[in-house]
Amino acid sequence: MKPIVPMSSPDLTDAEVQAVLDVIRTPNLSMGPQIDQFEAAFRQMLGCHHAIGVNSGTAGLHLCIRAADIGLGDLVLTTPFSFVASTNVILYESATPVFVDVDPLTGNMDLEQTRQAVHDLLAGSESARRWLPRLGAPRYGVLKAVLGVDVFGQPMDWDVLRTITRHTGLALIEDSCEALGATYKGRQAGLLGDYGVFGFYPNKQITTGEGGMIVTNRDEEATLMRALRNQGRAPGDTWLSHTHLGYNYRLDELSAALGAAQMQRLEELINRRERVAALYRERLAGVDGLELPYIAETTTRVSWFVFVVRVAKGVNREALADRLAQRGIPVRPYFLPIHLQPYMQERFGYEPQRYPVTEDLGARGLALPFSGLMTAEQVEIVSAALQEELSRS
Repeated sequence: MKPIVPMSSPDLTDAEVQAVLDVIRTPNLSMGPQIDQFEAAFRQMLGCHHAIGVNSGTAGLHLCIRAADIGLGDLVLTTPFSFVASTNVILYESATPVFVDVDPLTGNMDLEQTRQAVHDLLAGSESARRWLPRLGAPRYGVLKAVLGVDVFGQPMDWDVLRTITRHTGLALIEDSCEALGATYKGRQAGLLGDYGVFGFYPNKQITTGEGGMIVTNRDEEATLMRALRNQGRAPGDTWLSHTHLGYNYRLDELSAALGAAQMQRLEELINRRERVAALYRERLAGVDGLELPYIAETTTRVSWFVFVVRVAKGVNREALADRLAQRGIPVRPYFLPIHLQPYMQERFGYEPQRYPVTEDLGARGLALPFSGLMTAEQVEIVSAALQEELSRS
């Protein structure tokens, strides 16, 4: 059946359309004034030294891995409960992702496990082996970084992570691709680690179609990442001269213009999403067989990327999703555990039950239709259908 409520919708106005049209009428379609304006909007919002526009959040994370000098034989501690890009960028540089399980309430990295893993992996003792995958990991790999993810727009507890990694020399990479506008103890997501990355896919808080933004206060690394996004062309390089092995990770002017226009509406866009999340929370409170998103005390603002509920254990999520789809209500599982993706199982030998909390959340999470454009009527349609179908489970 054709969906009666869209799964997500970008929130665009005539101002965004006009911004893109204005660029089309100029000769500057790449590396022009629009990317400068878009980056400036992020520097102003966050108060950071550097903002570097790229053509995807994945590209941004990859450049952070490069800036942190991570490569063959190195280890990066991260989460299996995320979109695959946060792990893939580690593999791009022939390093090894090392997972810890997640907190059952927030879905963010379990920081007690993180504490023990950092200790064991830095000590290099036999106890380090228990954190490594069964296959494919270097026997004497060096832990170089922690890549944390602010899952579903809620920052992880970065102060605790900084305490854990103090005096270790580990780089802290913050994947805030889902968390633009979120705050942790009143501080903006994206600047809670050494490097932060935002993503602008059409279902995000703002969109450029495809795109991303790196933010950091590190001058030398920012210079390197700017060069790497532009085929390795460093400051001072002449035309067709390339100091580094780089990539075509540039964000085009059309996308940057769209992003700059969206940034002028950022507070409005986040507020709209907050309104829809509040409607869902009010309507679904107390519904049998359903858990609503948990908000940690350290989170002073969730920036709602998706609205993910969890069905009770014993509920057949796939059958529930099928019944909702037949009623025109699209829903999606969130997330499928990274370690159980086929290429990860083949490469590293992962098997079920290695990370039981991640697998439990992955088996029960259900993303509902969500965007800032949803009406109260649409929220009611989705909620009523979900409640009715849950009663049949």
